[in-house]
Amino acid sequence: MAQQFGSFEKVLRVGEGRRLKRLAEQAAYITSLEPDFEALSDEQLAGKTAEFKQRFENGESLEELLFEVYAAVREAFKRTLGVRLFDVQLMGGIVLHEGDIAEMKTGEGKTFVAVQPLYLNALEGNGVHLITVNDYLAKRDCEWTKPVYEALGMRDAYIENMMPFAERKDAYAADVTFGTNSEFGFDYLRDNMAVSLEGVVQRGHRYGIVDEVDSILIDEARTPLIISGEPETAAQLYYDFARVAKQLNGVPHDPLLKGGNPDADFEYDEKHKTVGAGHAAIEAVERALRIDNLYDPRNAQLVNHLNQALKAQSLFQRDVDYVVQDGEVKIVDEFTGRIMEGRRWSEGLHQAVEAKEGVRIQEEHVTLATITLQNYFRLYEKLAGMTGTAKTEEKEFVEIYNLHVVEIPTNVPVARGDKNDLIFKSKEGKFEAVLRDIKERHEAGQPVLVGTIAVETSQYLSELLKRHGVPHSVLNVKEHAREAEIIKDAGQTGAVTIATNMAGRGVDIKLG
Repeated sequence: MAQQFGSFEKVLRVGEGRRLKRLAEQAAYITSLEPDFEALSDEQLAGKTAEFKQRFENGESLEELLFEVYAAVREAFKRTLGVRLFDVQLMGGIVLHEGDIAEMKTGEGKTFVAVQPLYLNALEGNGVHLITVNDYLAKRDCEWTKPVYEALGMRDAYIENMMPFAERKDAYAADVTFGTNSEFGFDYLRDNMAVSLEGVVQRGHRYGIVDEVDSILIDEARTPLIISGEPETAAQLYYDFARVAKQLNGVPHDPLLKGGNPDADFEYDEKHKTVGAGHAAIEAVERALRIDNLYDPRNAQLVNHLNQALKAQSLFQRDVDYVVQDGEVKIVDEFTGRIMEGRRWSEGLHQAVEAKEGVRIQEEHVTLATITLQNYFRLYEKLAGMTGTAKTEEKEFVEIYNLHVVEIPTNVPVARGDKNDLIFKSKEGKFEAVLRDIKERHEAGQPVLVGTIAVETSQYLSELLKRHGVPHSVLNVKEHAREAEIIKDAGQTGAVTIATNMAGRGVDIKLG
């Protein structure tokens, strides 16, 4: 079997090698067209879009137009931003047009690469989408590449959270629309609830490019987007259940103990986020609510209340899963470490956490429309993606979205040293080593960026550095607005920056 698998991988690699060879030849052909486009005046270059559109309508395919289109985009880049796209960037652009994932190392200019296929596919006139991980990147990428689109006679725009309807509709009317995965998803749900065509903003799902594709299509793919309606009322009940849950003894579930732990009022399983109430918990609830039988069919809702109260008590921790700000419980995104404004857990869990923290309970809402991000992205007739890290998840991309990953070589050889992981016996030992390493590098003037998985780790490390007198910046949920500013300066001489892993993702760090 191993032999067979090895040969299968070899075939794949040969196939990949062939594809890269073809891409390199196509990029070389685009380069051969360069002199023709350099000779055009600015008006002639801008007029190319109308010419391309006409040729497309006359029956030429996008594949036939690709070479001249990419040459035009390269020329527009040179004239507006003073940047000449490398051949490897043209190769990445071709992969994106073919509806696959271009894996390009950090700093290889993915934002610029995407302009080529977006412009090419926008010639069809249906509007194309570029999906990013946060509002800041959607706005930045849109404004950054705007001069290129304008030089070619096209319009790009971005959508963002809380945008007024008229502006949103106008943004979708542009040739190229930038926005986050959840904004596109929620607009799709709102469009489905619209009562007339005037209330619809999206023009279809012809072509989309997903930036940081592994984060959006794999890590967050199962996240449901939910639009909810008016509430039912049951606030006092939540406080009653929270009071009962606080007095109960919860024990982590042990699969080896048959029949459960005799000392436990209830058991919880952190991995699967589930709880199981024992007799003691059920009796305590029946006493507190003065009812005879919790499992009477008329009390079905109460069983859910109990489960959510036990979950809130045992599985959801303050400052890890959520924060309490301005008297509200706000969810912390487990992937990005950011506060998710306006998002709430469903099925009464959010209210149970509010009751546990003793803050005002906001009533439950009824779900009116919902879709998972995975199902939303499968609506696109053609989907492509780009990231620095996708090869490891290629199997999932192929199975779920039929997307293949193509590793695009770097323009010049990578100078970065990728070292192996170091394993420590204890947490203290690990942090001592981290501290020593940071101090040595800081004293030598080398900028240091430390990635952490949670807000507490950042703060703990920050305290250690303070005690040792090392000046540094901390980036986490609480610094959302300054995030991009802090990250931009992380490459200056002697700078020390601590960030949760996803904070500032996609922001360029200029080395000092």
